[in-house]
Amino acid sequence: MLVKVFGSAVFGIEATTITVEVNIDKGIGYHLVGLPDNAVRESSYRISAALNNNGYKLPGKKITINMAPADLRKEGAAYDLTLAVGILIASDQVKCDEIAEYLMMGEMSLDGSLQPIRGVLPMSIKAREEGFKYLIVPKENAKEAAIVNDIKVLGASTIMEVINHFEGKELIEPTVVDTRAEFNKNIDFPEFDFSDVKGQESIKRCMEIAAAGGHNIILIGPPGSGKTMLAKRLPSILPPMTLHEALETTKIHSVVGKTKNNGLLYQRPFRSPHHTISNVALVGGGQYPKPGEISLSHNGVLFLDELPEFKREVLEVMRQPLEDRDVTISRAKFTVTYPCSFMLVASMNPSPSGYFNDPSSPMTSSPQEMQRYLGKISGPLLDRIDIHIEVTPVPFEQLSDERKGETSTAIRKRVTAGREIQSLRFEDSETVHYNAQMNVKQIRKYCKLSEESLTLLKTAMEKLNLSARAYDRILKVSRTIADLANVKDISPDHIAEAIQYRSLDRDGWLG
Repeated sequence: MLVKVFGSAVFGIEATTITVEVNIDKGIGYHLVGLPDNAVRESSYRISAALNNNGYKLPGKKITINMAPADLRKEGAAYDLTLAVGILIASDQVKCDEIAEYLMMGEMSLDGSLQPIRGVLPMSIKAREEGFKYLIVPKENAKEAAIVNDIKVLGASTIMEVINHFEGKELIEPTVVDTRAEFNKNIDFPEFDFSDVKGQESIKRCMEIAAAGGHNIILIGPPGSGKTMLAKRLPSILPPMTLHEALETTKIHSVVGKTKNNGLLYQRPFRSPHHTISNVALVGGGQYPKPGEISLSHNGVLFLDELPEFKREVLEVMRQPLEDRDVTISRAKFTVTYPCSFMLVASMNPSPSGYFNDPSSPMTSSPQEMQRYLGKISGPLLDRIDIHIEVTPVPFEQLSDERKGETSTAIRKRVTAGREIQSLRFEDSETVHYNAQMNVKQIRKYCKLSEESLTLLKTAMEKLNLSARAYDRILKVSRTIADLANVKDISPDHIAEAIQYRSLDRDGWLG
C-alpha cells in the first residue's frame, strides 16, 4: 500500500515541503531514499523501538520510503514522526482519511515521546502558504508555530496522542496565540537601562546619535572606563521592533533553536561573540549551513569587545555583510542567503597597555607597539564604522553620586522621533530606511551644506588630517544630529559635533 505524508525541510531560513512516500510490499527490508543524512537513516531504530513500546510494530515486509524532492538533502531527527505515521497508515495499523491536510514534524524518543525541534516558525509559514489545514509539532514548539495564523497548530507530547487524534479517540486542541496582542503586551521591557550609567554624558549623547541613525560605532578607552556597560544598554534606546521585524528575527533564531519561551522575540537581539570565534561561526555556513552571529544580530546589535583581539581574517569577512546587509554562503552543492541588518558596536583599548589616553596613568606602550596594535584593524573595516568615540574613566565624584541618570525610555523617545523623520525621508526607497544606509547619491541630496558649514568641514579635514573616508561619514552623522534636533538644514554646529566622532581618522592614531 502506498501512502503520502508531509514534512518540511529548512534551507537557509526558508522551509520546503517534503513529500514522504511510504510503500509496503511483499518481501523484507527497509529502504530509505531521497538524500537523507545519517540522523534520518537512523530513524528506523528509533521508530521501531517507539512503536513496540506503544503497542504497534514495524511491519515485517519490504518498506520503501522516498523523500521528495530527492535532490534536497534531509538532515536531523525531526522526520521521525513523519516517517512513523506514514508507516503506521501504510501498514493499516492507523486510519486517517484526511492525512493530506496535515504537515507533521517531530523527533521521537524510544518511548514514543516527542522532543522539540528547530526551524518550526519557517515550517509553519510554509505550511500555511501551501494550504495545509493542520501542523503537528512537539508540544514545546507549538507556541512558536502558532505565531502564524490561519493554520491549526497541534502540539503533541507523544506519538500516542497523534495516533489517538487521527483515530478520533482524543482530539488534540489547537494552540492559539493572538500574535499582535502578545507582541503589544511584551514590546517594551529592557533588561539594562542608561539610568544606571554614572557620568559619561558625552558618550550617552554619542550612543543616542548612533541609535537614531543606525550608525556603527567604536568605543576607544582604557579598561574599566565603561565601554561594555554602555554597549549593553544600546538596545534599550533603539526604536521598538515592528511586528514584521519581530517575525523576521524570530525566524532566524528558530532555525538555530534559540527562540526564547518558544514564542515571538520581542526585544532587539544583542549578540556578543568571544574574540576566538571562527569565520563560519560569525558569518554562517558549515557542512549543514546555519546562520552565524551576524545574522542572529539581525535587527539588533552585534558587539565585538576588544576588537583588535579578533583574528584579522574574521573581521575582514564582515566587510561585505556590513555594506549589503545580507550574507551569501556559496559552496559547491548549495548557495544560501541570510539577512544581517545589524548595528556594529565595537570596543577597544587605545594601546596594548590600555592606558594611552588615560590622563591618570602613564603610557607604557611605545609608539611602534601602539601603531602595530591599532594596525590590526584594516582601513576598509573602519570605513564602515561611522562614529569613533573616546571613553575616559569616570571620576570618583560621579561614581559616588546616588542620583539616577536619564532613563533609556526618555532617550528612546528622541531616537524614535528621529527615526520617524528618516522613515518619511526614505519612504520611496526599498533598501534605505535610516541615515547610515544612505548611498553617495542620497548623501548629496539630503546632506547639502551652507557655505559656512563647508568652510568648517574643509578646515577640520585639513587641520586634523582627517582621511578622505571621513567626509561622507561626517555628513551622515551630521544629518542624524539635525534630525534629532528636528531641523531640516545641517548647521555648522551639527558638522562640528560630527567631526568630534572621527577619532581614529586623526593623524597620530592610524596615520
